[in-house]
Amino acid sequence: MNILVFIKQVPYAKEVRLDPKTHTLIRDGVESIINPYDMYAIEEGLRLKESRGGKVTVMTMGPPQAEDALRDALSYGVDDAVLLSDRAFAGADTLATSYTLALGAKNLRDFDLILCGKQAVDGDTGQVGPGMAVRLDIPYVTYVRKIRSVDDGTMRVERIMDDGYEVIDVPLPALLTVVKEINEPRVPSLKNKMRAKKQSIAVWGAADIGATTARLGLAGSATQVTDVFKPERKSNLEWLEGSVDEQVDALVDRLQKLKVG
Repeated sequence: MNILVFIKQVPYAKEVRLDPKTHTLIRDGVESIINPYDMYAIEEGLRLKESRGGKVTVMTMGPPQAEDALRDALSYGVDDAVLLSDRAFAGADTLATSYTLALGAKNLRDFDLILCGKQAVDGDTGQVGPGMAVRLDIPYVTYVRKIRSVDDGTMRVERIMDDGYEVIDVPLPALLTVVKEINEPRVPSLKNKMRAKKQSIAVWGAADIGATTARLGLAGSATQVTDVFKPERKSNLEWLEGSVDEQVDALVDRLQKLKVG
């Protein structure tokens, strides 16, 4: 089984800061990591390879430094990696991103399954995976918590719902977006870490994947982020003093005034 896993390099959430003048993210000096949900997709791909044979390829779209995320993925045991990198890709929303990634998958050609994290922590849309599946004309299932079986070109999976879960049979090739309940990511081995440092990573630009320039990046985006801001923190704290009975009476008095107001 040949498995393609899409990942995204995102800023480490605890270090995200906003420029007070430009209202944009400050990326300089901020650590970048593999999107946490994508780690579960990588792990599930590796488990499927170990049980059924085949290979796992990881792919991402981003600037040259996104190669670091691919090497991190290789250190876990992924076989191959591809970086989609071109200035034309910059500024892409989920529409343009899913178009570009789908072309990357088509250019790879040989895959039985595509795995993605349920969403990226820096965007939280959950749109890119399904968007790719539509462009590739393959079935997809979102929020997968378990792969029950793979048999005769069909995969049986459990999908999380608000009130439980549902079991779905999906024909292959297909695309799944996975949730953290699906597995526990492994620790990379020293052998794979050493291999990841030396392994060659393919870099594909717009021309390599046969992309239409007008559908890429900012030009191909249906939406644009015009402003990012941090909400102002406001508080109106009042301490109630005195005995317990006095505090209770004061609290009741405040609540009654609020109700009247």
